[in-house]
Amino acid sequence: MEQIIPIAQRERYSPSSFTHFLWWLSTAEKELLADAVVDRNRYRIVGMTVLATWAFATLAWTYFFSTVTSDSWMAWPLGFFMGFIILTIDRALIKGISKQNKNRLWPLLFRALLAITIGTFMAQPALLYMFKKEIKLQTAADNERKQLQNTHLIDSLYKNQKADLNLQKTALQDELTAKYTLVEKARENFLAEADGSGGTGKVGIKDIAIAKRKEYEKLETDYQQLLSIDQPKINQLEASLKELDNKIALAQQSYAQHFNDGFLTQIEALNNLIKENSALQTRYYLLVAILLLIELMPVIVKTLLPSGTYDEKVMLREELEKEMAQSNIRREQELKELYNSTALQSDKDAITAFFNLTEPDRKEKIKNFSNKWKTDNHQSFDGLWEKMKMEILSKQEN
Repeated sequence: MEQIIPIAQRERYSPSSFTHFLWWLSTAEKELLADAVVDRNRYRIVGMTVLATWAFATLAWTYFFSTVTSDSWMAWPLGFFMGFIILTIDRALIKGISKQNKNRLWPLLFRALLAITIGTFMAQPALLYMFKKEIKLQTAADNERKQLQNTHLIDSLYKNQKADLNLQKTALQDELTAKYTLVEKARENFLAEADGSGGTGKVGIKDIAIAKRKEYEKLETDYQQLLSIDQPKINQLEASLKELDNKIALAQQSYAQHFNDGFLTQIEALNNLIKENSALQTRYYLLVAILLLIELMPVIVKTLLPSGTYDEKVMLREELEKEMAQSNIRREQELKELYNSTALQSDKDAITAFFNLTEPDRKEKIKNFSNKWKTDNHQSFDGLWEKMKMEILSKQEN
C-alpha cells in the first residue's frame, strides 16, 4: 500500500557529513540552509571552492617551507598551519559577502585587494615547483656570475697592495739582474783574454788578464753581497704575495659557501629566467593569473552567485533575533523596575511600622530622662538635651 503523506507535512532533508563540511566551509548556517532547496547546491559549490583553495594554499606553503628548512617533517605541519590561516581568511571574506552588503563597493574592493595580495604570494611557490629544473640551471648560472663578480671585487680590494709588493719585488730582481749582467760580462772578458779569443789576443794569464780577473772577482763578490741582502727581501715579498693570494682564495671560498637554493635565491633565478627567456614570459604571467584566480575563487563565486531564500532567512532570522534581544532587554528592565518600586514601598511600610512600634517606648524613655533630671540638681538642661539627642533622636541616612 502506498504511504499517505499529509500535504502540509514539510520535506525532510538529511544532508551527508561531507555536505555539512562543505556548508561549514562556506560559512552557511545548516539549520537555515536545510530547508532552502535551491541554495543547498549553491553553498556546496562555494564550499568546494574554499576546499580547493585550502588544499592549494596548504601545498604551496608546504613547498615554500621545504625550500627554507632542511627538515622535511617540519614543512608539512607549517604548511597545514598556514593553509588553515588562509582558510580562516577566506571564510571571513565570504562571510562578509551577503545580500545586504554584496553590492557595496569599498568592502568588496578591500576583500579583493586582500585576496590578490595573498594569491600573488601563494603563486610564487607553485611557479617555483613548476619550473624547478629550469630554475636549478638558472641558479647555477647566477651563482657563477656572483662568484665572478665577487672575484673581481676581492681582486680590486687587494689590487693596490699586490701591485706595490710586485713593484718592490721587480725592483729588487732588476737590481740583481743588472748586477749579475755586469758579473757575466766581466767573466766573459776575463775568459776571452785568458784563451786569446778576445782582448789583446795573447793566450795565458798576463797582466791584462789578471786585471780583468780581479775585476770579475770584485764584481762577483759585490753581486754575492747584494744577493745576500736582496734575496731575503724578495723572499719576504713573495711570502706576502702568497699570503694575499691565500686571503683571496679563502674569501672566495667563504663567499661560495653562502650559495644555496633557498626561496629568495629561486625567486631571483625565476626573475632572471623570465627576463632572459621571452618564451617563458607569456606562460609565466598566464600561470600567475590562473593561480591568482584559484585564491580568488571563493570571493568571486560568492559574489557572482545570486541571492536565494537562504539569504532571506538569514536576514529575517537576524532581525528576529534583534527584536527578541530588544524585547528580552525591555522585559528585564520592566521586571527590575517593578522589583525596585515594590521594594521601595515595602521598605517605606517597614520603616513606618518601626517608628510606630517604638513611639510609646521612646516617650517612656524621655519621661524617665526628665524625672532623673528633675531629681539631679547637678545636671543642666543643655546636658539633658545632648543626652536625649544621642539616645532618643534618629540620625539622617547619608
